[in-house]
Amino acid sequence: MTTDEATKKEGEVQTAKLAEQGEDITPNKDRGVLKIVKRPGNKDESPMIGDKVYVHYKGKLANGKKFDSSRDRNEPFIFSLGKGQVIKAWDIGVATMKKGEICHLVCKPEYAYGSAGSVPKIPANATLFFEIELLDFKGEDLFDNGGIIRRIKRKGEGYSNPNEGAAVQIHLKGFYKGRMFDCRDVAFVVGEGEDHDIPIGIDKAMEKMQRGEQCMLHIGAQYGFGETGKLKFGIEPNAELVYEVTLKSFEKAKESWEMDTKEKLEQAVVVKEKGTFYFKEGKYLQAVIQYGKIVSWLDMEYGLSEKEAKASESLLLAAFLNLAMCNLKLREYTKAIEFCNKALALDQANEKGLYRRGEARLLMNEFELAKCDFQRVLEVNPQNKAARSQITVCQKKTKEHNERDRKIYANMFKKFAERDAKEEASKTTEEKEEKSSSEIATEEKEEKSSSEIAVKKSGVEEEKEGHV
Repeated sequence: MTTDEATKKEGEVQTAKLAEQGEDITPNKDRGVLKIVKRPGNKDESPMIGDKVYVHYKGKLANGKKFDSSRDRNEPFIFSLGKGQVIKAWDIGVATMKKGEICHLVCKPEYAYGSAGSVPKIPANATLFFEIELLDFKGEDLFDNGGIIRRIKRKGEGYSNPNEGAAVQIHLKGFYKGRMFDCRDVAFVVGEGEDHDIPIGIDKAMEKMQRGEQCMLHIGAQYGFGETGKLKFGIEPNAELVYEVTLKSFEKAKESWEMDTKEKLEQAVVVKEKGTFYFKEGKYLQAVIQYGKIVSWLDMEYGLSEKEAKASESLLLAAFLNLAMCNLKLREYTKAIEFCNKALALDQANEKGLYRRGEARLLMNEFELAKCDFQRVLEVNPQNKAARSQITVCQKKTKEHNERDRKIYANMFKKFAERDAKEEASKTTEEKEEKSSSEIATEEKEEKSSSEIAVKKSGVEEEKEGHV
């Protein structure tokens, strides 16, 4: 029997064993995906829809021929579960696994590559065999900053999501240190959840959810109740929270293109007041949402009458300045500068815009640029004592920075000098050693030559004595 024939027979035996003993894990129970656990996992929890999973795998055809292996590449395979990034059998099978588990899957064509196959390695209508090891999994990072991690327990319907300003109805359960502190049905407007004691993290997550979806949200302090906590719920400052949220229904807010200029201007006044309310309450992320609506509605609005243009510019200027202030509070200094620049594009001598940009630059250690901004503030308003004080701060910081740099460079040059001195001393020592070795060798050579001459001389004398 040839190697290929042996491999084919082994593959057929393995496939037959799985077909006989494997558990049917398909939702329809049509035996399209069969599973046998070869090594149980070491945790009770399984990955959820949207989780990023890390696996090692080996894939074979029904005849036992290997067509792919992550182990051969010595690199785990990573994908998001339940998002259609892999064959259907994998989305079904990996969802049943535990961390550390190794399993075998037999996948019928309709759960693999179907009638198309995947040329050249996988033929049409191929039944596939996989060995999969689940190395790790973690929830979906909604904003790539670790602030809101979503794990979907039940997938939603359709492709539409709530937008900012949408009216939503949800059921929520809130947990802190294993204790459930909130459980209710609630209706609210996305971006205004704070009015209903809902943290901003849930507002943000709404825009990623679908109708009927049920998910777990792990919310960091910056998207929770922040530095103040929530006394009503017994939540400490800077607490991390877990919510189970079900989006029961929603009605999207009007998009910008669905509103006429009059409506945009009217709504801009409303959200400006709402943003100011949140700002005064220290809810800066909520305030950013409100001021951001003004920008989205009016920043690219054309064909306005003179009266409308004046009102629009006034609202935009206020929005840019307030967004700059919010981002200063949130320590997002680059964003603060961007909004100041937009405000100054509308009014280049705006005192608040110049001052706030100076503050942001000062906090980014851009002392000279900050000083220039504060000096321009004084040109606009010579009575601005705060700007005068900040110029002194900039000068002091510049001096401290230069002194620190001087010490750093002095130490650096000192180290370089010490290193060079050591290298020079080492070089001199080596040269001396080489010279000493050379002298010894020369002396030895001279001694050898002297000996040889003495021997020769002695021999000549002996010869002379023999002739006499």
